Amino acid sequence: MFISGGGTGLQSIIDAARAGILSAKVAWVVSSSKKAFGLERAVKANIETFVFREKNYETPEAAVADLLARLRERHIDYIALAGYLKLLPAEIVRAYPRRILNIHPALLPNYGGPGMYGHFVHEAVLASGDKETGPSVHLVDEIFDHGKILAQVRIPVRPDDTPETLQARVQAEEHKLYPRVIERLIKGKYELD
Repeated sequence: MFISGGGTGLQSIIDAARAGILSAKVAWVVSSSKKAFGLERAVKANIETFVFREKNYETPEAAVADLLARLRERHIDYIALAGYLKLLPAEIVRAYPRRILNIHPALLPNYGGPGMYGHFVHEAVLASGDKETGPSVHLVDEIFDHGKILAQVRIPVRPDDTPETLQARVQAEEHKLYPRVIERLIKGKYELD
């Protein structure tokens, strides 16, 4: 799993695997930030972690080559992004065709793209006057929040919602939806072509 922050999505996947809802296990957690609390969640669950920062390498090509080598050394079959704020390098996307997922806190294709994450998404939904929102799980391609949508859950936007209340309700749905979609992908339940 690739993360950048608190790791609540990561925790939901760890919990789903422990509960038998998800037949896969989280084998490695990659973070774009050494301060991400999700790293602590991974360590507590005895999952190996790695902080991937392109600036720590001599060239972008060296960074991608190292990350890809580490993924292969660990025999990673699928990658799930959970609050990962960076665009995955194209080489990684090409190495894992139709095997990288992302969860986004809005009904894509609305409110996706660079800078659209967390509270920014919920603020935009509220400002738009939309009557519903909810999480989307999609395949990852080389564009932010762009790949084929595999599942969405629609929830009403309430008149008294704030970005915080809306985020809490969307996040609760994310934590139920994401493990189910990962499991269906692993089991070959989606038409991907």
